Amino acid sequence: MGIRSRIFHFRKMRIKIKIEYDGSNYIGWQKQNSGRSIQKEIEDCLDELFGEKILLKVAGRTDAGVHAYGQVAHFDLEKTKINVNKISLALNQLLRKKKNKIVILKSEKTPTSFDSRFSVKEKTYLYKILNRSAPSFILKERAWFVPQTLTLDLMKDAAQELIGKFDFNAFRSSHCQAKTSIRSIKYIKIKKIKDIIEIRVIGKSFLHNQVRIIVGTLVNVGKGIFDKKKIIEILDSKDRCTAGPTAPPYGLYLEKIKY
Repeated sequence: MGIRSRIFHFRKMRIKIKIEYDGSNYIGWQKQNSGRSIQKEIEDCLDELFGEKILLKVAGRTDAGVHAYGQVAHFDLEKTKINVNKISLALNQLLRKKKNKIVILKSEKTPTSFDSRFSVKEKTYLYKILNRSAPSFILKERAWFVPQTLTLDLMKDAAQELIGKFDFNAFRSSHCQAKTSIRSIKYIKIKKIKDIIEIRVIGKSFLHNQVRIIVGTLVNVGKGIFDKKKIIEILDSKDRCTAGPTAPPYGLYLEKIKY
């Protein structure tokens, strides 16, 4: 017996889903007039599954090429009774048929007071850098290839200057629509495992491209282009032109969301 046949009219309920995806061939999370988006691909499968128009609301929109290990979204079902835990299985079947690189890791019922965006307490973004002399076909579109040797101790030391509550205007894109550029960063953790440098940035919310600009700036520190004092100057300037480059999207992963 399929999931659709077990649906009975009941009452409105809110469903929370945890999502993993390879963002390489998508225009990002948000649906647009053209191109494949994560949001639209999942919504189309939800529409097919339940026979009603469903709108997904997400914890944080990711850009084109950005990946996720633990994205979270929610949606409401009108007058529906169903085995909620099996929604993920049904969605994964439909997503595979459409040749998507999207997996629903978990589906669960949640109180209607839950909001995938506004209930967030903490987000962890992971950025991966391949730091060796030769590139990797395996890690293509999975990590930023930086052939120059990066000095981790300098990067770790400089990163401490970004921890706290600051005006991060110098670390946001010109397309950022946030009303304020004041943000708080709880931690920045940097480690190297073999040839991969992992940079984790943890905070409640981020500006558009903030993590990628932080990574680009820290890479400049690792190369010896910037020093620790330069980080303070960049923050004080509030000028995007003073910071480092925006790291490529394909090295970025929305790793975890805490509620």
